[in-house]
Amino acid sequence: MTVPRTVRGWNRTSRKSLSEAPFPTARGSRPSAQSARCRAETGPGSRFPMARRGCAQRFHIGAGGSPRVTWGTVGTAPGPLEKMPYLGSEDVVKELKKALCNPHVQADRLRYRNVIQRVIRHMTRGLDMSGVFMEMIKASATVDIVQKKLVYLYMCTYAPLKPDLALLAINTLCKDCSDPNPMVRGLALRSMCSLRMPGVQEYIQQPILNGLRDKASYVRRVAVLGCAKMHNLHGDSEVDGALVNELYSLLRDQDPIVVVNCLRSLEEILKQEGGVVINKPIAHHLLNRMSKLDQWGQAEVLNFLLRYQPRSEEELFDILNLLDSFLKSSSPGVVMGATKLFLILANKFPHVQTDVLVRVKGPLLAACSSESRELCFAALCHVRQILHSLPGHFSSHYKKFFCSYSEPHYIKLQKVEVLCELVNDENVQQVLEELRGYCTDVSGDFAQAAIFAIGGIARTYTDQCVQILTELLGLRQEHITTVVVQAFRDLVWLCPQCTEAVCQALPGCEENIQDSEGKQALIWLLGVHGERIPNAPYVLEDFVENVKSETFPAVKMELLTALLRLFLSRPAECQDTLGRLLHYCIEEEKDMAVRDRGLFYYRLLLAGVDEVKRILCSPKSDTSLRLLEDQAERPVNSWASDFNTLVPVYGKARWATISKLQGAERRGPDLPKTASFATSGPLIPEENKERVQALPDSGALMLVPSHQMTPESFEKTWLSLKVAHQQVCPWQGVVHPDTLQVALQVVNIQTIAVSKAGAQPWKAYLSAQDTAGCLFLTELLLEPGNLEMQISMKQSEVSTLRGAVPEDPHPHVDLVKITRPWTSSQWYNEMRLLGEGRKLLCPERQKKQVIVKKFWLHFSAIIRSTIRTATARGMWLRGKGWFGRVLH
Repeated sequence: MTVPRTVRGWNRTSRKSLSEAPFPTARGSRPSAQSARCRAETGPGSRFPMARRGCAQRFHIGAGGSPRVTWGTVGTAPGPLEKMPYLGSEDVVKELKKALCNPHVQADRLRYRNVIQRVIRHMTRGLDMSGVFMEMIKASATVDIVQKKLVYLYMCTYAPLKPDLALLAINTLCKDCSDPNPMVRGLALRSMCSLRMPGVQEYIQQPILNGLRDKASYVRRVAVLGCAKMHNLHGDSEVDGALVNELYSLLRDQDPIVVVNCLRSLEEILKQEGGVVINKPIAHHLLNRMSKLDQWGQAEVLNFLLRYQPRSEEELFDILNLLDSFLKSSSPGVVMGATKLFLILANKFPHVQTDVLVRVKGPLLAACSSESRELCFAALCHVRQILHSLPGHFSSHYKKFFCSYSEPHYIKLQKVEVLCELVNDENVQQVLEELRGYCTDVSGDFAQAAIFAIGGIARTYTDQCVQILTELLGLRQEHITTVVVQAFRDLVWLCPQCTEAVCQALPGCEENIQDSEGKQALIWLLGVHGERIPNAPYVLEDFVENVKSETFPAVKMELLTALLRLFLSRPAECQDTLGRLLHYCIEEEKDMAVRDRGLFYYRLLLAGVDEVKRILCSPKSDTSLRLLEDQAERPVNSWASDFNTLVPVYGKARWATISKLQGAERRGPDLPKTASFATSGPLIPEENKERVQALPDSGALMLVPSHQMTPESFEKTWLSLKVAHQQVCPWQGVVHPDTLQVALQVVNIQTIAVSKAGAQPWKAYLSAQDTAGCLFLTELLLEPGNLEMQISMKQSEVSTLRGAVPEDPHPHVDLVKITRPWTSSQWYNEMRLLGEGRKLLCPERQKKQVIVKKFWLHFSAIIRSTIRTATARGMWLRGKGWFGRVLH
């Protein structure tokens, strides 16, 4: 059953607009949201022309707290200047300074402007032009608007470097804010708000308030965005309620750009309180003003409207009726924003959601064929998301997803993924022929992706796909053969009916496989289905003869398993080969994992053939459980909130990780709330992970690698200091002194004295020094019969070596969080990175107790992870590398 619709919309009534009741300006409860990105000022006083060139896509965090994809054209205006190497000289600065001071040049307005343009040109190329700051300030006193723009651009660039001199231009800017020309007023106000220097807030507050009430719309646009800039200059200050009410009142401004800028500024100012409030009067007002907004404004307002929930079903369909025309907008950003709003509002009407996705099929297909590569890629990602709920939704337009030669690699891969989901009985032959052509592409990665796509389609259309894959084996190309064998391996597991055809195609392909993944796939097939392949034992024998030159342990372990399986079905042909392989793995192999596998199979054979069959030939998992096949269809509501965000581009799990890392960078380094690491398993158990919280005064504490302390000096310092922190930790196992000493040296912690292994009581004294000259002295004590280790720490005052110690070479690297027992190689790599400058986090060094406590947290984690790994895995030092040892 479909919802009755009018000619142009979604309606259960015939209203064309919504009633607009007066809405309050006082601040109320606000929903949670992140700050919106402020829009670039537009109008006659803009610093950069509004002409757009090219078509691209911008990603940013929008209102509503989710990352939003901004679709459409973007400008080419440069961002903040960056220091770039420039092969100039001081003579250029002297020459320009002399020209700016020349009265004859100042008298000629055109020559004077050309000299200023030369200054700006050299500034954009990276040459330091701060030497002419005074002369450029004098040049701002002019009636020439073009010259004012150039001078203000220069001032905004160098004001942070010359704050004292920049204050001299405040009077000129304040005067220009009262100029009769609105272009001059807006330009001066925008430049004044862009001066990132201390003490400027008191000068810009009154001009901004005056600009909010200015008659010229351009000045109001600049003043509204200036409110957000002023708030960012002092983000820790309280929110001005009068200013917020003034911005709420400007939502009824006649200029549509002022309305959008108000929303963005309110979102930035009120981000700590949840963002701007969208109640019923504001929502209805914005909906009725949508037609007067430009495309960027419409996309922004649609994103803000996601916060409003209609009170009744009648109001819901009135809103859908007003938004219906935006589903056919020429701007992809508006179409995607309107689609997301439809999906969210109609979450209780699945048939409406389906109808909306049918309506936007045309705009999405147009975006997939766009000349903008970024726009095309984002549209393809959203198409794949829609196909999760509506399989075959774009099947009639499958040719739109055929790849062209000139398309970049990442777009081709997305189109191949889409084609796999659009295959049906009508187009399967055409799609397979197209994919077959891709298999011989000059790009090896793209060719492999096409082969895997054919293997995926083979789960449904087995005969056609197996025939194509068999023909590809005849090309005798290494990269093609490798991927085809891997596709055969997956296909045989999921579709046992094609096993016979695959086994007939395998003989002879081993000559063209050099990749480890291809070798593993071929060996697996020979081991599991070797009784159907006549030359299987002899192919495996060739692998055994070359096992000493094999560099990948995974291939050796797969070879062990396959040969033992084949031995059960063809013992006479495999007995000698299996014996030679087991002898090599047990006696000569250096890799512990391969050696363990060989010992396990040898002992298993000693238990009898029946025991081997019971373990290796156990029943396979039922493929009807669909554990390895595609997931079932998902409802639209499961991904509607992720539509028009970066989630379809990155994936939900990956984007969650990226967002978490970005949030950690904004908050600063994290530290645990508690000092308890009591566990005999992983350092931080999965069931009780402690979330690491950020502290505002946290900084970096790096240990000095060259620190050396004699036992006499340690004893004297230890006796002169008081214990700053003590902690008792549960402990099990024996401590190996050699392992502990070498491990602590890797992280720049010196072992002064340590008891022998098994001594009772067991003690160790450790010393370390940070870049500020602080000494950290530690005593480890393990009492006999006690399962707890006592750790005592003392800290000395900051020494006079502060200035001589190098700074942290890795200022943005966080301490690795240990969430499970490490292997030997993982442990050694992390210890080495910590020794090269990974951060041990702590707050300001003046707070000694906090420093010692946080130093102990990471110091204790290192020690306990070191000894636990050494005890559990028999870790020992051989030369300069760490190797695992299995005790038999």
